[in-house]
Amino acid sequence: MPQPILRSDRLLMVPLADRHLELEVRLDSDPEVLRYIFGRARSRDEVLTSHAGRLRLAQKVDGLGFWMAFGTDGGARGSARPERETDGDFVGLMMLPPAHGPDQPDDPTVAELGYRLLRDCWGRGLASEASRVLLRHAFDTVGQRRVIAQTMTVNAGSRRVMEAVGLRYVRTFYPSWDDPLPDTEQGEVEYEMTREMWQAMTAPTSAG
Repeated sequence: MPQPILRSDRLLMVPLADRHLELEVRLDSDPEVLRYIFGRARSRDEVLTSHAGRLRLAQKVDGLGFWMAFGTDGGARGSARPERETDGDFVGLMMLPPAHGPDQPDDPTVAELGYRLLRDCWGRGLASEASRVLLRHAFDTVGQRRVIAQTMTVNAGSRRVMEAVGLRYVRTFYPSWDDPLPDTEQGEVEYEMTREMWQAMTAPTSAG
């Protein structure tokens, strides 16, 4: 099953492809966007390496991978979803690859949820909106057993998104950092949603 195009009310989410490389470069050129990931902007060569790695990772489990999100007027509240990516504005990179990090399980039934938005698109609820679509895809289409999300403990914005879409806190952990960022001494946090949690959250309520 190849990665499908995904849609929300405001976003068109297109599977990552080579034609999107320059948009990834643009996204990673803002150090604030990468504040809790790398602590700095990334060079074009670094983004090129990441791009190739993402495309490889997207081949590991059918249906999982990375999506480039497009919206109308930058996904402004109340805006309509563009019908084609060429009709919309690039908003950010939405991620649902197989779990693959050093502090993640080597298990094809576990996916990792992530989101990276252009700074101009922050504060519009787009990460939460995209995450709900990705969770539905993970459980209802791909059939994943579990979805995890990880971020620095101090990344309050990302944690709010995780909590808003129904993920629960699992643990705080302290990875080995080659080049520690500020506040790494507070560690990283992991949240999760299991298939059982998803089914309970999306089960229809009985009337009367």
